[in-house]
Amino acid sequence: MQYKLLGNSGLRVSELCLGTMTFGEDWGWGASKDESRNIFERFVEAGGNFIDTSNNYTNGTSERFVGEFIRAERERFVVASKYSLSTRPDDPNGGGNHRKNMVQALEASLRRLGTDYLDLYYLHMWDAMTPVEEVMRAFDDLVRAGKVLYVGISDTPAWVVAQADMLAELRGWSRIVALQLPYSAAGRDPERDLLPMARARGMTVTAWGVIGGGVLTGKYNRGTNEPRRYEDASERSRRVAETVGAVAADIARPPSQVAINWVRRQSSNMIPIVGARTEAQMDENLMALEFELGPEELQRLDQAAPIELGFPHSFLADPEVRELIFGRTFTSIDHPSRYGVK
Repeated sequence: MQYKLLGNSGLRVSELCLGTMTFGEDWGWGASKDESRNIFERFVEAGGNFIDTSNNYTNGTSERFVGEFIRAERERFVVASKYSLSTRPDDPNGGGNHRKNMVQALEASLRRLGTDYLDLYYLHMWDAMTPVEEVMRAFDDLVRAGKVLYVGISDTPAWVVAQADMLAELRGWSRIVALQLPYSAAGRDPERDLLPMARARGMTVTAWGVIGGGVLTGKYNRGTNEPRRYEDASERSRRVAETVGAVAADIARPPSQVAINWVRRQSSNMIPIVGARTEAQMDENLMALEFELGPEELQRLDQAAPIELGFPHSFLADPEVRELIFGRTFTSIDHPSRYGVK
């Protein structure tokens, strides 16, 4: 396991992050406590130190398990949790991004985890109601109080994240170091705005759903009785799964490892979140670190379902439009790629 700096910070995190949404059987499909511990220990043995959970995962069981597993060596681990999703469905303040929910959710998470601070605290999903000023000032207060070390944001429009981070930078508040989002060879929507924004603002991207909810393992193409997250998969996803399977067969690797590898190769600021229901699945996921896809394999996967960037990206990349902007000089300019210009 190698390590990366988390965003514009000096914090070192493992190149894979352990996702713990499967810790606990409250939702009917997760891992038992003993199996969760085996998964955790296997990840740690491989050198992993970055753990991802949330206040709502398996109704709080995930945080309780994580807290117990890290207790003997709390300082060693970088523990991330999240707030926003409702824990009291009939209470209008039982969820959301506002300060009241942020504070009460954090206190509950700290109790379940058995710790007095979080290394990384994410806003989980944007509620489109709370001002970004309230969110970022409340985050900064938690950092100054020592209850949170770093802040992140998940599942939120790029323009909101950019606004929030710029506001924090200008006011001297804690900036966003990590952006969490779904990303896989079958789901490349973040390439339009979120990934270029994260690169421009110096954020690490922690990617969930890297095997497409199991679709990229090929089980939706095989017509088996294997456990499935979805009733069916789109034609596009099945097509990508076929290509992932073909690449995997050519290099004698399981499709899941190919899918994880594709995400790892997309950017130096990308950290896949890998979860598992069994220790064997975690072993298989970790073996994705043993190899790298070559240019030919990457090209095959990219071409399986190319992303359509749409306006304004495709418009601005048109050669005629570029000539309007740059004349005949575009290819002569050694420009930074942080804004997604290629």
